[in-house]
Amino acid sequence: MLIFIENTPRAYAWGSSEALAEMLGRAPSGAPEAELWLGDHPGSPANVAKAAGTSLTLIDLIASDPERYGVRGGPLPFLTKLLAIGAPLSLQVHPNLEQARAGFAAEEAAGIPRDAANRNYRDPNHKPELLVALTEVRALSGFRPLNQVGADLATLITVASEHAAQLTTPAEHTAAAELRSGIELLEVLHEHLSRTQRTDAEFRAWLLEVMQHDPRVPLAITAVRAAAEAGSGSTLDAALASGRAQVLRELLQAYPSDPGVLVSLLLHLLVLEPGQAIFLRAGQLHAYLSGVGVEVMAASDNVLRAGLTSKHVDIAELCRIVDTNDLSDPYLPGIAIAPGVTVWRPEVEDFQLFRARLCPAPEEWDDPPTEPMPRAIECPASEIEIAAEYPLVLVVTDGRVRVDRPDGEISEVANVRRGQSLYVSAGEPIRLTGSGEAYLATVGVAGTSAG
Repeated sequence: MLIFIENTPRAYAWGSSEALAEMLGRAPSGAPEAELWLGDHPGSPANVAKAAGTSLTLIDLIASDPERYGVRGGPLPFLTKLLAIGAPLSLQVHPNLEQARAGFAAEEAAGIPRDAANRNYRDPNHKPELLVALTEVRALSGFRPLNQVGADLATLITVASEHAAQLTTPAEHTAAAELRSGIELLEVLHEHLSRTQRTDAEFRAWLLEVMQHDPRVPLAITAVRAAAEAGSGSTLDAALASGRAQVLRELLQAYPSDPGVLVSLLLHLLVLEPGQAIFLRAGQLHAYLSGVGVEVMAASDNVLRAGLTSKHVDIAELCRIVDTNDLSDPYLPGIAIAPGVTVWRPEVEDFQLFRARLCPAPEEWDDPPTEPMPRAIECPASEIEIAAEYPLVLVVTDGRVRVDRPDGEISEVANVRRGQSLYVSAGEPIRLTGSGEAYLATVGVAGTSAG
């Protein structure tokens, strides 16, 4: 079955006020709209569109005939989202499967309500994530080499010290003293970087603890702010890694006294062009900063935060599960498997993500075109076949795509425009034609994940 699904965007504060509305072809609501969930996760299950005046969620649909609509008689092991990031998200990590099961069991035994603000584990599942950029997406992801961190700390110390030296009037005495105290902590961190006997992983764990608990941290953030403001457009921007100074300014504006501003210095700063992807493994510290993308993840809501948030932060538990090793390559390349088809297959069984780019066969083109061709016109395919051994969640991100199942028991056709989504039950392959771009999430190549 080809079933149109829809949902109401989640109005998180970090969402964009325009991007999802533009994608869905409607006027902005005026509120931030952050995530559109396209799955059967209980937190925000998608609705079956045009369900004869009744409210029918994807949970209801799968429960009505699990063998027909579910995955091996159960719910989907993955969740698909459209993300519209208008402001930085929290610094966060997700547990692996063993950690999630143990943490969930412990909090259940402790009687902590699953919707409690201080709950870390809301389900017993892991939450690996894949994001493919639709626009430029910026993100902090994974630990970068410590020599890069040290170089940036040295620059911040120099610029902040120059600013402190200019505060000479009696009225500026208190501000200068506070600034020097903050610089002292940055100097301590920098000195330890060059003299530590710890391994890099051990040192990062120590840094996370210091940045969260040292009483000088608020003053250190003041020093970073002084450097960011004093160095705008000059020393700092030239000396720090590309874009790092601007990110510091944005984080300071959004979270003026949050230790996560310091923690951000430890991480890679990524700029994804449209079509580039990152995969977030268990324990990988990360934060999305801006942009629009398609995300698919294991069906879980387990998040442990390290900062850049007003929500619950459990630094002790985060430090227990975070992976403090270097991340040499944060990107996940797509694999071109057929003309017009790219697939991202991370090392998990829960999901994989296809991108299909279509253009009409030349004999079908209007001359001149009656409407603008989508950007996907550059693709080499006029017809694409996608296997549907397991259910698919399809979302069109550009143009208009015709979906049909020519070898199915009954004739099925759906014309899906930009911003619309389909739930495709398992069965015979589907065929895509038209002019546009679609993303299709389904179960990973190894089948369903245990648990």
